[in-house]
Parts: sequence; C-alpha cells; structure tokens
Amino acid sequence: MNQSSPDVAGITLFANLLPKGADLHHHFSGSIYAETYLDWVKENEFCIFNETNASLKYQKFKVSTDPKKLTEEQRVACLSVDQVLKDNLFYRDLLMEWSSKDYANHFHIQTPPDKHFFDTFRYFENISPFGYGAGLKLLKERALQENVSYLETMLKSAPANSSPELANIFKSLGDKPSELQIQSALIQAYNQLQNNSAAKERINGYVQSIENISEGMDDENFRLRFLAYASRNSAPDVVFSRLYGAFIAATSSKKIVGVNIVGAENNYVAMRDYDLHMKMLAFLKTQYPKVKLSLHAGELVLGMVSPEGLRTHINQAVRIAGASRIGHGIDIPHETNAPDLLSLMARNQIALEVNSTSNKDILGVKSDSHPISIYKRFKVPFVISTDDSGISRNNLSGEYQIYITSYRPSYEELKSTVRNSIRYSFLTDSEKQEELKKLDKRFLDFEARMSSIPQ
Repeated sequence: MNQSSPDVAGITLFANLLPKGADLHHHFSGSIYAETYLDWVKENEFCIFNETNASLKYQKFKVSTDPKKLTEEQRVACLSVDQVLKDNLFYRDLLMEWSSKDYANHFHIQTPPDKHFFDTFRYFENISPFGYGAGLKLLKERALQENVSYLETMLKSAPANSSPELANIFKSLGDKPSELQIQSALIQAYNQLQNNSAAKERINGYVQSIENISEGMDDENFRLRFLAYASRNSAPDVVFSRLYGAFIAATSSKKIVGVNIVGAENNYVAMRDYDLHMKMLAFLKTQYPKVKLSLHAGELVLGMVSPEGLRTHINQAVRIAGASRIGHGIDIPHETNAPDLLSLMARNQIALEVNSTSNKDILGVKSDSHPISIYKRFKVPFVISTDDSGISRNNLSGEYQIYITSYRPSYEELKSTVRNSIRYSFLTDSEKQEELKKLDKRFLDFEARMSSIPQ
C-alpha cells in the first residue's frame, strides 16, 4: 500500500473484501438508488411528470403519489414508470436529476453542486415512506455483501409538534436575544411540550413506527439502529419541537440510539439560527444527559459562506451542544483556535465521520484538500462512512477505496480505522464488545483469504 503509484483496481478488490465494521453516517432516503425508487413508484402505480407547468402546479421529474387526484391536463404530463423506461433520454435525465450520476464527468447545464445534491431529496422524499421496510432489507443485504455488520441510519425526521403558542415564544426573542432570554424561552417551550398530550401521542407513534419497521432486522451477522433528527432549515419552534421529539424517542427505544440535526448548513436559516440550535441541543442534553449526539457540523468551505461563518460551527457543536461525533468537519482549518479544538476532540475522543464522496460532490473538497490529515495529526479518531450513497452512487467499499488510495494507511492503521466504526458507534458497551469480537474473527478470515491472492 505504499507504492508510489497505487494499484487502484487491486485496492478496489481489497476494499470490497475488507471487513468494514459499521457505517455510522448514513441517511436512508439518500442511500436508496434512483433505480430502486423507480421500482417503488411502479409498485404503487405512481407517476412522474415529464415537464414543468407552474400554472398547473407540477414540476418535471417530480412524483405524484396520488394520480387519481390529478386533473386531466396533469395526467397527460404524468408518466408511468413503463413510459419513463421507454424514453431513454428522459430516463437518463431522471437518473441525473435524482442523483449525482454523470454530474462531474461531462459538460452540461447544471445547478451549483451543493444545490443539486440537496435538491435530489425533494424528488423522492415522498416515495421513501412507501419503501421503508423493503429499503431497510435492501440496505441490510448490501451491507452484508460489503462485509458491514452494523448500520446506524437516519430514517425519518422526528415529528413536529409546533403550535401558535410555541411559535410566539421564539418570536418574542427578537434579533439579538440575551443568553438569559434564550434560556427562558427554551424552558417555556420545553414545559409547553411536556404538557402537550398530542405531542406525546405523535412521538409515541414515531417510536412505534421505528420499532415496527425494524422488527426482525437484527441477527447474528447484522445490527440496525437509528438516529432521530430534525432539519435545521425550519422555523425555531419547529426545530425545537422536532429535537424535543428526537430526544424523547432516543430515551424511549433501544433501537433509537442518538440524535442529529440535518440539512444544508449554508442555507440562510441554518446560518442565522446555528447558535440557537446548538443551545437547543445543549438544553435538551441537560434534560436527557444519556442521549448521544452525532452532529453535522463544518460542512462548509471558504466562499460558500463568509469567512466569519467558518469559525464557530464545529466549536459550538463540541463545546456547547456536547456532540460525541462530528459529521463532515471540513471547515476545521478556519475554526477559531482550531488547535485547541482539535486537542479537545482528541482528548474527549470525539470522532470525525469522513464522507469523501459527498464532500467532493457538495463542497468540491477532494482527497488532497480534505482536512483528514489535520485530524490525524492531532490524533482525533475518525470513521469512514457513506452519507448518501444512492445520491453519490457509491458504497462503503468505494469510500474505503478512496481513503486507502488517497492516504496510503498501513494495514494496522486501516484495521484501527475499521475498528473505530464500532468503538465510536452508539451501541451499548456490551454490544460493542460482541461486534468487535466478530470483527476480529472476520479479519482473521480476511487475512487468510488475502494470503492466497497473488501479490
């Protein structure tokens, strides 16, 4: 693995055979390939618009999940999957619109890469619920084929439980609230949700749905767990109510092992309210201290936002919210007192989730500019993960191939990185020990197998 010119094909074979432990940064909806979504569209007799008409309220490539409610004019523009597959050009364009397929390998009219990536979700977010069970089984099969024994995924958002009263609490904060005002608002909002029977019912329904969907998924070769989450690009009352629901869910089910906050970090609302979101998480963490956080933070580069916007996000996720893992962490070179922050992450064993392909697709950050070298220098633990492999059209083996090709780790370093995916998971300590024992056995089998392959 230390030759001057890497044998990429050989490394790809090696990466496919390599035991990989876990995938810890994983979005369900973004991990389903567009071709599978089309299968679900066909199974449910949905249709897909082949053009955009603002006056008739439909958009090209969007799915109608209730064709019977379409007007006659809308039905004419809404194609069945069989019709889509007969139109090679439309089918190809749909795959490129629903994922990053061919986004970088030829010249064509295209939206900015970060917008294209996040826009893909609007096409299939209303299809995902129709395929939760089938999708999880598919992802389990894929994981086992890749020698992955544990998946920690984000399936669906925690329920919103907002109300006019809750909205007014946050509206009363104004533009520049004091710390005292913020804490007072959070206490009021929390108390209101605690006394909201409808909110309790929705959260219980959310937990039960996760339990039902995942029933029977665990076996001696595979474990599945979930992170509850909220979108960071909603109004403050909606974000808080979803985070509240996520924390309650994580204390109510052994299948829900942590909380995250998701969405484009550079959007206006996400940037404006970032500090408030971290304080929401910190407040809820004081109420539910056993709940673990894996937070998207620092998924930003210079030019995407102003320089000031690059200085605090990882700091706040670590120092204020109390994250156990950081997703992406790309802006670390720009963070205020970055060496101190990195030392703190190393000391407290706060792991970095490395998502090479999506960082390249969204941010334009390729291996030679990825700050993983900085994290390694400060001995911050890290794991290799996929993020949204269906959109990126990659898999965990592909992410390891990128890591090995780009950074040339020794075999012992590579094994340690794989083991990190179990060590820094949100499984219980006893479950981690079980998974590590299984992983050690898989490595012995892998090493014996590799010894028979010509070098």
